Amino acid sequence: MNLNNLILVPTDFSEVCKNAVEYAIRVGEMLKFDICIYHVINKESEKQFGTDDLEGEVEKNLISLKDEFAAKTSLQIQYAFEEGSIFDLIHHKAEMIGANLIVLGTHGKKGMQRLFGSFALKVITRAQVPTLVVQKKPFTNVSRILFPVNTFTEARQKVNYAITTAKVFDAEIVIYKELVKDPSDRNRIEIITKQIVEAFKKEGVKYSVEMSEKAGESAKLLIAHAVEKNMDLIMIVTEPQVGSSQFSVGPWNEKIMFNEAQIPVLCINPIEHSAVYFDL
Repeated sequence: MNLNNLILVPTDFSEVCKNAVEYAIRVGEMLKFDICIYHVINKESEKQFGTDDLEGEVEKNLISLKDEFAAKTSLQIQYAFEEGSIFDLIHHKAEMIGANLIVLGTHGKKGMQRLFGSFALKVITRAQVPTLVVQKKPFTNVSRILFPVNTFTEARQKVNYAITTAKVFDAEIVIYKELVKDPSDRNRIEIITKQIVEAFKKEGVKYSVEMSEKAGESAKLLIAHAVEKNMDLIMIVTEPQVGSSQFSVGPWNEKIMFNEAQIPVLCINPIEHSAVYFDL
C-alpha cells in the first residue's frame, strides 16, 4: 500500500464529525499531511437530505465544509463522495488514496443504528492504517500519551507508532502496566515492558512507567488513570474478540474507544498471520 501523506476524515456532517476534521487539520499541520473529507451516500444520507438531487446536496455540503476549514489552514483539503456501505467503502477509500491515517468522529455508544456510533467498530477493524477516534471534546495539544501494557493485547505492535507520535508532538509516553495476580502474567508484562523501554531509550523518546494501583475492571481503571494524570491520547492495539469467526474488537476496546472522558484513542489493528494475532 503506497502512502501519500494524507488523512482521511469520514463525515456525516454532524458536529462531532466537524470536530474530527478539526483534529485532522491540527494533526496534519504537525505531520505536513493533507486532508480528504469523505462522505458515503446511503439511506442515512437520503433521510438527511431527501431524494431530490441527493448527490448535488451532498457535494454542496462537502464544498461548504471544505471551504470553512480551508480558510483556517495552509493544508490542501480535498473532498470525495460515493454511494454504498460505510463498512466496505471507508477502508477501501483509505487504501485507494494512500491515506496514512483515518480520523473518525464518533457519537459514542449511543443508538446502535447511528452512522458513527458503535458501528464505527466495524470501520476501525477493517482499516490497514491507524484510526484516531475522537468525540466532541475539542483538540488539545498532545503532550502525554497513555500506552497500556496488559496480557491480552500485543503492546509491542504499537511501539513504532508511539515513537513517531511522541517525536512529532514532543510528547511523553506513559507506559501503564496492568496489575495482575497471576505470576506468569506479571512476568509477561514485565518482559514486554522492558522491551518497550529499550526501544524508547534507543530512539530518545521521553517516557515513564506507571502501574495500576489495584486489580479489577481494567478498562475502567485505565480511563480513571488517564483522567487523573491528564492524558491527551490513549494508544491501543485492538483486541480480537474471542469466539468470533472474523476479527472484531472485544469489550475492553469498546470501553476505551467510547470513554466518557472523551479522550482521543489511536487504534492500531494487530498484524494477522493465518488468522492468528500473535506476539512480534
